Amino acid sequence: MPAPRLKALYQGTYLKELQAELNLKNVHEVPALEKIVVSVGTGKKKDDKRHFEIVKNTVEKITGQAPVARLAKKSIATFSIRKGMGAPIGVSVTLRGARMYEFMDRLINVALPRVRDFHGVGLKFDKGGNYNLGITEQSIFPRIDIRGNSGFARFADYICYQERQQGSF
Repeated sequence: MPAPRLKALYQGTYLKELQAELNLKNVHEVPALEKIVVSVGTGKKKDDKRHFEIVKNTVEKITGQAPVARLAKKSIATFSIRKGMGAPIGVSVTLRGARMYEFMDRLINVALPRVRDFHGVGLKFDKGGNYNLGITEQSIFPRIDIRGNSGFARFADYICYQERQQGSF
């Protein structure tokens, strides 16, 4: 199976350019994308199993990989959430390797241009070199058909791009 288009472009062109621009001696010192984490919370409908299945199926269609159900990490009495108990409060998918590059390629070239009034994405890098992107509308993904689909609900996707930085290999 051939390498994904974006990965081949990165390894063929951008890797050498970044190495020269950052004055790095070793190719392995160049920052590289390590993984993409797509996570979605169920919100107020955490006890609704039908809504949870809709969220789970939507994330699976978007990423092409089965999501993992997430339980609460701590108890919050106001929201009636107990640590590690009860209904899942969300789902997440970790993408690595070829699927990661394919997802990023689809997001950049297909999904983001479909956003209404799109003016680019902000520079939200944290101290660790991670980039976070929130998406509130899943209809930008071509795999999601909202016409005639009774199993569609609007929810927010949270996408985190984690990169390997210099000195962390």
